[in-house]
Amino acid sequence: MAPAPNKTWTPPAAPRDSLPSTAPAGVPADLAARVDSLTLGDVVDLALRNNPETQISWANARAASAAYGGSKALYYPTIDAEIGVTRLKSSPTFSNDSVLRPPLTQTNYGPTVSVSWLIADLGGRAGTIEAARQGLIAADWTHNATIQNVVLEVESAYFNYMANKALVESERLSVKEAQTSLESTQQRQNVGLATVADVLQAKTAFSQATLTLESTEGDLQTTRGALAAAMGLPANAPYDIGAVPVTNVGPATDSVDTLIARAVQARPDLAAAEAQYRQAIGNVRAARGNLFPSIQLSGTGGRTYVQTLPSGATNYTLTLGLEIPIFSGFSRQYAVKQARAEADAALGRAASTRQQVIFQVFSSYYGLQTAARRVRTADDLLASAQASEDAALGRYRAGVGLFVDLLTAQSALASARAQQVQARWTWQTALAQLAHDTGVLDTAGLTNIRVTPDSTREVPPQ
Repeated sequence: MAPAPNKTWTPPAAPRDSLPSTAPAGVPADLAARVDSLTLGDVVDLALRNNPETQISWANARAASAAYGGSKALYYPTIDAEIGVTRLKSSPTFSNDSVLRPPLTQTNYGPTVSVSWLIADLGGRAGTIEAARQGLIAADWTHNATIQNVVLEVESAYFNYMANKALVESERLSVKEAQTSLESTQQRQNVGLATVADVLQAKTAFSQATLTLESTEGDLQTTRGALAAAMGLPANAPYDIGAVPVTNVGPATDSVDTLIARAVQARPDLAAAEAQYRQAIGNVRAARGNLFPSIQLSGTGGRTYVQTLPSGATNYTLTLGLEIPIFSGFSRQYAVKQARAEADAALGRAASTRQQVIFQVFSSYYGLQTAARRVRTADDLLASAQASEDAALGRYRAGVGLFVDLLTAQSALASARAQQVQARWTWQTALAQLAHDTGVLDTAGLTNIRVTPDSTREVPPQ
Protein backbone atom coordinates (compact mmCIF):
# COMPACT_ATOMS: atom_id res chain seq x y z
CA MET A 1 0.00 0.00 0.00
CA ALA A 2 1.03 3.64 -0.31
CA PRO A 3 3.22 4.85 2.59
CA ALA A 4 1.31 8.12 3.02
CA PRO A 5 -1.79 9.92 1.66
CA ASN A 6 0.37 12.09 -0.59
CA LYS A 7 2.47 9.22 -1.93
CA THR A 8 1.79 6.90 -4.82
CA TRP A 9 1.84 3.14 -4.52
CA THR A 10 4.93 1.48 -5.95
CA PRO A 11 4.21 -1.93 -7.47
CA PRO A 12 6.50 -4.88 -6.71
CA ALA A 13 9.46 -5.53 -8.95
CA ALA A 14 7.92 -8.64 -10.47
CA PRO A 15 6.02 -7.96 -13.72
CA ARG A 16 2.24 -8.10 -13.67
CA ASP A 17 0.57 -11.13 -15.15
CA SER A 18 -0.69 -10.15 -18.57
CA LEU A 19 -4.26 -10.86 -19.55
CA PRO A 20 -5.12 -12.62 -22.80
CA SER A 21 -5.32 -10.07 -25.58
CA THR A 22 -8.60 -9.72 -27.47
CA ALA A 23 -7.51 -6.74 -29.55
CA PRO A 24 -7.97 -7.24 -33.30
CA ALA A 25 -4.83 -7.62 -35.33
CA GLY A 26 -6.15 -5.38 -38.09
CA VAL A 27 -8.65 -5.37 -40.92
CA PRO A 28 -9.99 -8.91 -41.57
CA ALA A 29 -8.93 -10.63 -44.77
CA ASP A 30 -12.37 -10.38 -46.36
CA LEU A 31 -12.23 -6.56 -46.10
CA ALA A 32 -8.52 -6.05 -46.71
CA ALA A 33 -8.99 -5.99 -50.50
CA ARG A 34 -11.16 -2.87 -50.28
CA VAL A 35 -9.62 -1.22 -47.23
CA ASP A 36 -9.22 2.05 -49.17
CA SER A 37 -12.91 2.24 -50.07
CA LEU A 38 -14.88 0.97 -47.09
CA THR A 39 -18.63 1.46 -47.15
CA LEU A 40 -20.84 2.27 -44.19
CA GLY A 41 -21.82 -1.40 -44.03
CA ASP A 42 -18.14 -2.39 -43.86
CA VAL A 43 -17.53 0.10 -41.06
CA VAL A 44 -20.46 -1.26 -39.05
CA ASP A 45 -19.35 -4.83 -39.71
CA LEU A 46 -15.86 -4.11 -38.37
CA ALA A 47 -17.24 -2.43 -35.28
CA LEU A 48 -19.55 -5.32 -34.46
CA ARG A 49 -16.72 -7.82 -34.89
CA ASN A 50 -14.20 -5.94 -32.77
CA ASN A 51 -16.11 -3.96 -30.16
CA PRO A 52 -15.64 -5.49 -26.68
CA GLU A 53 -19.14 -4.45 -25.60
CA THR A 54 -20.74 -6.87 -28.06
CA GLN A 55 -18.38 -9.61 -26.86
CA ILE A 56 -19.37 -8.94 -23.25
CA SER A 57 -23.10 -8.94 -23.94
CA TRP A 58 -22.82 -12.12 -26.02
CA ALA A 59 -20.89 -13.86 -23.24
CA ASN A 60 -23.55 -12.76 -20.74
CA ALA A 61 -26.26 -14.19 -23.00
CA ARG A 62 -24.42 -17.51 -23.25
CA ALA A 63 -24.03 -17.59 -19.48
CA ALA A 64 -27.77 -16.94 -19.06
CA SER A 65 -28.50 -19.73 -21.54
CA ALA A 66 -26.40 -22.14 -19.49
CA ALA A 67 -28.14 -21.00 -16.30
CA TYR A 68 -31.54 -21.67 -17.85
CA GLY A 69 -30.44 -25.09 -19.03
CA GLY A 70 -29.14 -25.88 -15.56
CA SER A 71 -32.35 -24.76 -13.87
CA LYS A 72 -34.37 -27.40 -15.77
CA ALA A 73 -32.45 -30.06 -13.85
CA LEU A 74 -34.99 -29.50 -11.06
CA TYR A 75 -37.43 -31.66 -13.04
CA TYR A 76 -35.06 -34.63 -13.01
CA PRO A 77 -33.69 -36.87 -10.26
CA THR A 78 -30.20 -36.47 -8.91
CA ILE A 79 -28.17 -39.69 -9.05
CA ASP A 80 -24.75 -40.11 -7.45
CA ALA A 81 -22.51 -43.14 -7.23
CA GLU A 82 -19.78 -43.86 -4.72
CA ILE A 83 -17.26 -46.62 -4.29
CA GLY A 84 -15.80 -46.87 -0.81
CA VAL A 85 -13.52 -49.06 1.27
CA THR A 86 -13.87 -49.16 5.09
CA ARG A 87 -11.31 -50.74 7.42
CA LEU A 88 -12.71 -51.48 10.90
CA LYS A 89 -10.78 -52.57 13.98
CA SER A 90 -12.48 -52.75 17.40
CA SER A 91 -10.92 -52.71 20.85
CA PRO A 92 -10.49 -55.91 22.94
CA THR A 93 -13.47 -56.59 25.22
CA PHE A 94 -14.34 -58.90 28.13
CA SER A 95 -17.17 -61.35 27.88
CA ASN A 96 -19.66 -62.03 30.69
CA ASP A 97 -17.44 -64.78 32.06
CA SER A 98 -14.45 -62.37 32.15
CA VAL A 99 -12.80 -63.89 29.10
CA LEU A 100 -10.81 -61.41 27.05
CA ARG A 101 -12.06 -61.25 23.47
CA PRO A 102 -9.54 -60.34 20.80
CA PRO A 103 -10.12 -57.20 18.70
CA LEU A 104 -12.26 -57.55 15.61
CA THR A 105 -10.70 -56.57 12.30
CA GLN A 106 -12.91 -56.26 9.23
CA THR A 107 -12.74 -54.70 5.76
CA ASN A 108 -15.94 -53.55 4.01
CA TYR A 109 -16.00 -52.38 0.43
CA GLY A 110 -18.45 -51.96 -2.41
CA PRO A 111 -20.41 -49.51 -4.62
CA THR A 112 -23.32 -47.35 -3.46
CA VAL A 113 -25.88 -45.45 -5.53
CA SER A 114 -28.05 -42.67 -4.08
CA VAL A 115 -31.10 -41.06 -5.70
CA SER A 116 -33.06 -37.95 -4.73
CA TRP A 117 -36.00 -36.54 -6.64
CA LEU A 118 -38.39 -33.69 -6.02
CA ILE A 119 -41.62 -35.20 -7.30
CA ALA A 120 -44.00 -32.32 -6.71
CA ASP A 121 -44.16 -28.91 -5.07
CA LEU A 122 -46.51 -25.94 -5.20
CA GLY A 123 -44.80 -23.71 -7.75
CA GLY A 124 -41.33 -23.17 -6.34
CA ARG A 125 -39.57 -25.27 -8.94
CA ALA A 126 -41.56 -23.79 -11.83
CA GLY A 127 -40.87 -20.28 -10.54
CA THR A 128 -37.12 -20.89 -10.43
CA ILE A 129 -37.09 -22.22 -14.00
CA GLU A 130 -39.26 -19.38 -15.29
CA ALA A 131 -36.99 -16.84 -13.62
CA ALA A 132 -33.99 -18.39 -15.39
CA ARG A 133 -35.84 -18.39 -18.72
CA GLN A 134 -36.76 -14.73 -18.40
CA GLY A 135 -33.18 -13.98 -17.40
CA LEU A 136 -32.05 -15.54 -20.67
CA ILE A 137 -34.60 -13.50 -22.63
CA ALA A 138 -33.44 -10.31 -20.87
CA ALA A 139 -29.79 -11.11 -21.66
CA ASP A 140 -30.65 -11.73 -25.33
CA TRP A 141 -32.54 -8.44 -25.59
CA THR A 142 -29.66 -6.67 -23.85
CA HIS A 143 -27.29 -8.09 -26.45
CA ASN A 144 -29.52 -6.71 -29.21
CA ALA A 145 -29.54 -3.32 -27.49
CA THR A 146 -25.75 -3.39 -27.21
CA ILE A 147 -25.46 -4.10 -30.92
CA GLN A 148 -27.69 -1.14 -31.76
CA ASN A 149 -25.68 1.10 -29.42
CA VAL A 150 -22.44 0.07 -31.13
CA VAL A 151 -23.97 0.65 -34.58
CA LEU A 152 -25.11 4.14 -33.57
CA GLU A 153 -21.72 4.92 -32.07
CA VAL A 154 -19.79 3.90 -35.17
CA GLU A 155 -22.27 5.58 -37.52
CA SER A 156 -21.96 8.84 -35.60
CA ALA A 157 -18.17 8.60 -35.87
CA TYR A 158 -18.51 7.78 -39.58
CA PHE A 159 -20.76 10.76 -40.29
CA ASN A 160 -18.49 13.05 -38.28
CA TYR A 161 -15.49 11.91 -40.29
CA MET A 162 -17.32 12.30 -43.59
CA ALA A 163 -18.50 15.78 -42.57
CA ASN A 164 -14.93 16.88 -41.84
CA LYS A 165 -13.76 15.26 -45.07
CA ALA A 166 -16.33 17.22 -47.07
CA LEU A 167 -15.55 20.35 -45.11
CA VAL A 168 -11.87 20.08 -46.03
CA GLU A 169 -12.79 19.93 -49.72
CA SER A 170 -15.08 22.93 -49.29
CA GLU A 171 -12.40 24.95 -47.54
CA ARG A 172 -9.78 24.00 -50.11
CA LEU A 173 -12.08 25.56 -52.71
CA SER A 174 -12.34 28.67 -50.54
CA VAL A 175 -8.54 28.84 -50.26
CA LYS A 176 -8.23 28.52 -54.04
CA GLU A 177 -10.75 31.34 -54.52
CA ALA A 178 -8.94 33.51 -51.98
CA GLN A 179 -5.63 32.85 -53.73
CA THR A 180 -7.14 33.75 -57.09
CA SER A 181 -8.50 36.98 -55.62
CA LEU A 182 -5.09 37.80 -54.15
CA GLU A 183 -3.33 37.21 -57.45
CA SER A 184 -5.95 39.24 -59.31
CA THR A 185 -5.64 42.11 -56.84
CA GLN A 186 -1.85 42.10 -57.12
CA GLN A 187 -2.13 42.25 -60.89
CA ARG A 188 -4.61 45.11 -60.65
CA GLN A 189 -2.29 46.93 -58.27
CA ASN A 190 0.54 46.59 -60.78
CA VAL A 191 -1.53 48.47 -63.36
CA GLY A 192 -2.86 51.00 -60.86
CA LEU A 193 -6.40 49.64 -60.57
CA ALA A 194 -6.12 48.46 -56.92
CA THR A 195 -4.71 49.97 -53.78
CA VAL A 196 -2.26 48.58 -51.27
CA ALA A 197 -5.16 48.24 -48.85
CA ASP A 198 -6.93 45.97 -51.32
CA VAL A 199 -3.87 43.74 -51.55
CA LEU A 200 -3.49 43.60 -47.78
CA GLN A 201 -7.15 42.69 -47.40
CA ALA A 202 -6.75 39.94 -50.01
CA LYS A 203 -3.70 38.59 -48.18
CA THR A 204 -5.64 38.61 -44.90
CA ALA A 205 -8.54 36.75 -46.48
CA PHE A 206 -6.15 34.19 -48.01
CA SER A 207 -4.35 33.64 -44.70
CA GLN A 208 -7.65 33.32 -42.85
CA ALA A 209 -8.94 30.73 -45.34
CA THR A 210 -5.64 28.82 -45.11
CA LEU A 211 -5.76 28.86 -41.31
CA THR A 212 -9.33 27.56 -41.33
CA LEU A 213 -8.35 24.79 -43.74
CA GLU A 214 -5.38 23.76 -41.60
CA SER A 215 -7.57 23.57 -38.49
CA THR A 216 -10.16 21.45 -40.29
CA GLU A 217 -7.45 19.15 -41.64
CA GLY A 218 -6.33 18.58 -38.04
CA ASP A 219 -9.92 17.87 -37.03
CA LEU A 220 -10.17 15.44 -39.95
CA GLN A 221 -7.28 13.37 -38.64
CA THR A 222 -8.80 13.36 -35.16
CA THR A 223 -12.17 12.18 -36.43
CA ARG A 224 -10.41 9.61 -38.62
CA GLY A 225 -8.71 8.17 -35.54
CA ALA A 226 -12.01 8.24 -33.65
CA LEU A 227 -13.67 6.28 -36.44
CA ALA A 228 -10.84 3.73 -36.41
CA ALA A 229 -11.26 3.35 -32.65
CA ALA A 230 -15.02 2.89 -33.08
CA MET A 231 -14.26 0.09 -35.55
CA GLY A 232 -11.95 -1.51 -33.01
CA LEU A 233 -8.83 -0.72 -35.04
CA PRO A 234 -5.68 1.20 -34.04
CA ALA A 235 -6.00 4.94 -34.65
CA ASN A 236 -3.19 4.77 -37.22
CA ALA A 237 -4.70 1.87 -39.16
CA PRO A 238 -4.55 2.40 -42.94
CA TYR A 239 -8.07 2.73 -44.33
CA ASP A 240 -10.34 5.14 -46.13
CA ILE A 241 -13.99 5.54 -47.01
CA GLY A 242 -15.37 5.08 -50.50
CA ALA A 243 -17.62 7.47 -52.40
CA VAL A 244 -20.97 8.11 -50.77
CA PRO A 245 -24.07 7.48 -52.92
CA VAL A 246 -26.77 10.04 -53.59
CA THR A 247 -28.92 10.65 -50.52
CA ASN A 248 -32.49 11.91 -50.48
CA VAL A 249 -32.80 14.29 -47.55
CA GLY A 250 -36.09 15.04 -45.86
CA PRO A 251 -38.23 14.68 -42.75
CA ALA A 252 -39.61 11.41 -41.47
CA THR A 253 -42.68 10.22 -43.36
CA ASP A 254 -44.38 8.53 -40.40
CA SER A 255 -45.83 10.57 -37.57
CA VAL A 256 -44.19 10.78 -34.18
CA ASP A 257 -47.03 8.76 -32.64
CA THR A 258 -46.50 5.98 -35.18
CA LEU A 259 -42.79 5.85 -34.44
CA ILE A 260 -43.39 5.88 -30.68
CA ALA A 261 -45.76 2.93 -31.00
CA ARG A 262 -43.16 1.18 -33.14
CA ALA A 263 -40.45 1.85 -30.56
CA VAL A 264 -42.54 0.47 -27.71
CA GLN A 265 -42.75 -2.79 -29.64
CA ALA A 266 -39.21 -2.86 -31.06
CA ARG A 267 -36.84 -1.32 -28.51
CA PRO A 268 -34.64 -4.14 -27.16
CA ASP A 269 -33.75 -2.36 -23.91
CA LEU A 270 -37.45 -1.94 -23.10
CA ALA A 271 -38.06 -5.62 -23.90
CA ALA A 272 -35.12 -6.51 -21.64
CA ALA A 273 -36.57 -4.43 -18.79
CA GLU A 274 -39.94 -6.16 -19.17
CA ALA A 275 -38.23 -9.58 -19.17
CA GLN A 276 -36.38 -8.62 -16.00
CA TYR A 277 -39.71 -7.83 -14.36
CA ARG A 278 -41.06 -11.24 -15.37
CA GLN A 279 -37.86 -12.77 -14.03
CA ALA A 280 -38.52 -11.06 -10.70
CA ILE A 281 -42.07 -12.46 -10.71
CA GLY A 282 -40.57 -15.92 -11.21
CA ASN A 283 -38.37 -15.32 -8.16
CA VAL A 284 -41.50 -14.44 -6.18
CA ARG A 285 -43.10 -17.74 -7.19
CA ALA A 286 -39.94 -19.62 -6.24
CA ALA A 287 -39.74 -17.93 -2.83
CA ARG A 288 -43.44 -18.51 -2.15
CA GLY A 289 -43.10 -22.18 -3.10
CA ASN A 290 -40.68 -22.67 -0.20
CA LEU A 291 -43.57 -21.97 2.20
CA PHE A 292 -45.55 -25.04 1.12
CA PRO A 293 -45.08 -28.80 1.42
CA SER A 294 -43.30 -30.83 -1.21
CA ILE A 295 -43.13 -34.53 -2.04
CA GLN A 296 -39.67 -36.00 -2.34
CA LEU A 297 -38.34 -39.41 -3.16
CA SER A 298 -34.94 -40.58 -1.99
CA GLY A 299 -33.15 -43.86 -1.89
CA THR A 300 -29.80 -45.59 -1.68
CA GLY A 301 -28.67 -48.95 -2.89
CA GLY A 302 -25.40 -50.80 -2.85
CA ARG A 303 -23.54 -54.03 -2.59
CA THR A 304 -21.21 -54.70 0.33
CA TYR A 305 -18.33 -57.13 0.40
CA VAL A 306 -16.70 -58.30 3.65
CA GLN A 307 -14.22 -61.00 4.53
CA THR A 308 -16.93 -63.15 6.06
CA LEU A 309 -19.14 -62.70 2.98
CA PRO A 310 -16.86 -62.78 -0.05
CA SER A 311 -19.76 -63.06 -2.50
CA GLY A 312 -21.25 -59.80 -1.18
CA ALA A 313 -24.75 -58.75 -0.21
CA THR A 314 -27.16 -56.22 -1.65
CA ASN A 315 -28.86 -53.55 0.48
CA TYR A 316 -31.10 -50.62 -0.30
CA THR A 317 -33.41 -48.03 1.25
CA LEU A 318 -36.29 -46.21 -0.45
CA THR A 319 -38.10 -43.24 1.10
CA LEU A 320 -41.14 -41.34 -0.12
CA GLY A 321 -41.72 -38.36 2.12
CA LEU A 322 -43.84 -35.26 2.50
CA GLU A 323 -41.64 -32.37 3.59
CA ILE A 324 -43.59 -29.72 5.48
CA PRO A 325 -41.82 -26.44 6.32
CA ILE A 326 -42.87 -25.39 9.79
CA PHE A 327 -40.48 -22.78 11.14
CA SER A 328 -37.18 -21.30 9.94
CA GLY A 329 -36.93 -18.10 11.92
CA PHE A 330 -39.28 -16.37 9.44
CA SER A 331 -36.50 -16.45 6.82
CA ARG A 332 -38.83 -17.90 4.17
CA GLN A 333 -41.47 -15.22 4.81
CA TYR A 334 -38.87 -12.47 4.53
CA ALA A 335 -37.53 -14.02 1.34
CA VAL A 336 -41.00 -13.69 -0.19
CA LYS A 337 -41.22 -10.04 0.90
CA GLN A 338 -37.78 -9.36 -0.56
CA ALA A 339 -38.71 -11.00 -3.86
CA ARG A 340 -41.95 -8.98 -4.06
CA ALA A 341 -40.10 -5.73 -3.36
CA GLU A 342 -37.54 -6.56 -6.04
CA ALA A 343 -40.38 -7.28 -8.47
CA ASP A 344 -41.92 -3.88 -7.68
CA ALA A 345 -38.54 -2.25 -8.34
CA ALA A 346 -38.20 -4.12 -11.64
CA LEU A 347 -41.69 -2.98 -12.65
CA GLY A 348 -40.70 0.60 -11.83
CA ARG A 349 -37.55 0.30 -13.92
CA ALA A 350 -39.58 -1.04 -16.84
CA ALA A 351 -42.01 1.87 -16.56
CA SER A 352 -39.12 4.33 -16.38
CA THR A 353 -37.50 2.75 -19.43
CA ARG A 354 -40.77 3.05 -21.31
CA GLN A 355 -41.00 6.76 -20.50
CA GLN A 356 -37.39 7.26 -21.61
CA VAL A 357 -38.08 5.44 -24.88
CA ILE A 358 -41.07 7.65 -25.62
CA PHE A 359 -39.12 10.82 -24.85
CA GLN A 360 -36.10 9.73 -26.88
CA VAL A 361 -38.23 9.01 -29.95
CA PHE A 362 -40.09 12.30 -29.50
CA SER A 363 -36.83 14.24 -29.18
CA SER A 364 -34.98 12.54 -32.04
CA TYR A 365 -38.06 12.77 -34.30
CA TYR A 366 -38.17 16.54 -34.07
CA GLY A 367 -34.39 16.63 -34.24
CA LEU A 368 -34.63 14.94 -37.64
CA GLN A 369 -37.39 17.29 -38.79
CA THR A 370 -35.29 20.29 -37.80
CA ALA A 371 -32.21 18.83 -39.49
CA ALA A 372 -34.18 18.32 -42.72
CA ARG A 373 -35.34 21.94 -42.68
CA ARG A 374 -31.77 23.08 -42.05
CA VAL A 375 -30.60 21.16 -45.13
CA ARG A 376 -33.20 22.88 -47.28
CA THR A 377 -32.31 26.28 -45.85
CA ALA A 378 -28.58 25.61 -46.22
CA ASP A 379 -29.11 24.70 -49.89
CA ASP A 380 -30.96 27.95 -50.46
CA LEU A 381 -28.29 29.88 -48.57
CA LEU A 382 -25.53 28.33 -50.67
CA ALA A 383 -27.37 29.14 -53.90
CA SER A 384 -27.87 32.78 -52.92
CA ALA A 385 -24.31 33.11 -51.59
CA GLN A 386 -22.92 31.70 -54.84
CA ALA A 387 -25.03 34.13 -56.88
CA SER A 388 -23.93 37.01 -54.66
CA GLU A 389 -20.26 36.07 -55.03
CA ASP A 390 -20.61 35.77 -58.81
CA ALA A 391 -22.21 39.21 -58.96
CA ALA A 392 -19.60 40.81 -56.70
CA LEU A 393 -16.76 39.22 -58.70
CA GLY A 394 -18.27 40.42 -61.97
CA ARG A 395 -18.70 43.97 -60.65
CA TYR A 396 -15.16 44.01 -59.31
CA ARG A 397 -13.66 42.79 -62.56
CA ALA A 398 -15.70 45.38 -64.44
CA GLY A 399 -14.23 48.05 -62.19
CA VAL A 400 -17.56 49.17 -60.74
CA GLY A 401 -17.47 47.18 -57.50
CA LEU A 402 -15.50 47.49 -54.32
CA PHE A 403 -13.00 44.83 -53.33
CA VAL A 404 -14.38 44.75 -49.80
CA ASP A 405 -17.75 43.73 -51.26
CA LEU A 406 -16.07 40.84 -53.06
CA LEU A 407 -14.32 39.71 -49.86
CA THR A 408 -17.60 39.87 -47.97
CA ALA A 409 -19.34 37.81 -50.63
CA GLN A 410 -16.54 35.22 -50.70
CA SER A 411 -16.60 34.94 -46.91
CA ALA A 412 -20.37 34.43 -46.98
CA LEU A 413 -19.96 31.80 -49.71
CA ALA A 414 -17.35 29.89 -47.67
CA SER A 415 -19.62 29.99 -44.63
CA ALA A 416 -22.58 28.79 -46.72
CA ARG A 417 -20.57 25.86 -48.07
CA ALA A 418 -19.56 24.83 -44.55
CA GLN A 419 -23.12 25.11 -43.28
CA GLN A 420 -24.44 22.99 -46.14
CA VAL A 421 -21.89 20.26 -45.42
CA GLN A 422 -22.62 20.29 -41.71
CA ALA A 423 -26.38 20.38 -42.26
CA ARG A 424 -26.37 17.32 -44.51
CA TRP A 425 -24.21 15.18 -42.24
CA THR A 426 -26.09 16.39 -39.18
CA TRP A 427 -29.24 15.12 -40.88
CA GLN A 428 -27.58 11.73 -41.44
CA THR A 429 -26.66 11.54 -37.76
CA ALA A 430 -30.16 12.58 -36.73
CA LEU A 431 -31.66 9.87 -38.95
CA ALA A 432 -29.43 7.22 -37.36
CA GLN A 433 -30.36 8.49 -33.90
CA LEU A 434 -34.07 8.25 -34.67
CA ALA A 435 -33.63 4.73 -36.05
CA HIS A 436 -31.76 3.74 -32.88
CA ASP A 437 -34.36 5.30 -30.59
CA THR A 438 -37.14 3.60 -32.54
CA GLY A 439 -35.32 0.27 -32.24
CA VAL A 440 -35.02 -0.43 -35.98
CA LEU A 441 -31.31 0.28 -36.57
CA ASP A 442 -30.02 -3.00 -37.98
CA THR A 443 -26.63 -4.68 -38.09
CA ALA A 444 -25.97 -3.47 -41.64
CA GLY A 445 -26.30 0.16 -40.57
CA LEU A 446 -29.63 0.63 -42.35
CA THR A 447 -31.99 3.03 -40.61
CA ASN A 448 -35.30 1.57 -41.88
CA ILE A 449 -36.97 4.98 -41.37
CA ARG A 450 -38.97 6.31 -44.30
CA VAL A 451 -38.32 9.94 -45.25
CA THR A 452 -40.06 12.35 -47.58
CA PRO A 453 -37.36 13.83 -49.83
CA ASP A 454 -37.13 17.63 -49.80
CA SER A 455 -33.95 17.69 -51.86
CA THR A 456 -32.31 15.25 -54.23
CA ARG A 457 -29.01 17.03 -54.62
CA GLU A 458 -26.05 14.74 -54.40
CA VAL A 459 -23.91 14.73 -51.32
CA PRO A 460 -20.93 17.05 -51.91
CA PRO A 461 -17.87 15.25 -53.35
CA GLN A 462 -15.87 13.39 -50.73
